[in-house]
Amino acid sequence: MESSFLSIDHVSVRHPNVADDALLDLSFDVAAGEVIAVLGSSGSGKTTLLRVISGLQSVSVGNVVLDGVDITNTSPHLRGVGLMFQEHALFPHLNVADNVAFGLRMAKMPKPDRIVRIAEVLELVGLAGFGNRDVASLSGGERQRVALGRTIAPSPQLLLLDEPMGSLDRVLRDRLVSELRELIDRLGLTVVYVTHDRSEAFELADRIAVLDHGQLVQLDAPEILDAQPATAHVAQLLGHR
Repeated sequence: MESSFLSIDHVSVRHPNVADDALLDLSFDVAAGEVIAVLGSSGSGKTTLLRVISGLQSVSVGNVVLDGVDITNTSPHLRGVGLMFQEHALFPHLNVADNVAFGLRMAKMPKPDRIVRIAEVLELVGLAGFGNRDVASLSGGERQRVALGRTIAPSPQLLLLDEPMGSLDRVLRDRLVSELRELIDRLGLTVVYVTHDRSEAFELADRIAVLDHGQLVQLDAPEILDAQPATAHVAQLLGHR
């Protein structure tokens, strides 16, 4: 494997007055340009892991290293990480272009450069010409594209996606997952993609990390995971009888 771009090093997260750890001694590496899907049932620690990487959740033990820099205690807005949740939370009072521009304005990008970047991003996510549209007029799939555009507009070092297709119907979900993989490859993005959906993980990921009660129980390429599930829980998640 190539040298590590993201390193999760013996990370544990313990919540007060909760018996079980949200994450327990979690360690794995992600190479530059790699897509890791994090698969697990509800409560397995998937979203907690993304929150740790993004800086929204502090760790009890361990370190997070990005491109050789320990970011364990770095503020979220200084990490160079893009985070997109299932609930895309677009700003309803802003049009498409202004939603996409949000992170660019936060980064104080000059307006002429912002205008160029917005056009580039809308083209990338298949929404060229949509800049002046109200978000209320968009379909569910179009809103997801705007949310993705807003996430990638500042050119993050690392893209974190938390069930981004979860609210969409299967046909649209499958199409957008395929388009997302093409976009990831075109931009050379490094991605951690959380899902409970086996087909999404297998379509999108170079490797799949399976979490169970805050522990990493298997991390393998999709074909190895499918052929050699490490535990009965992994087999059950994959739909094996």
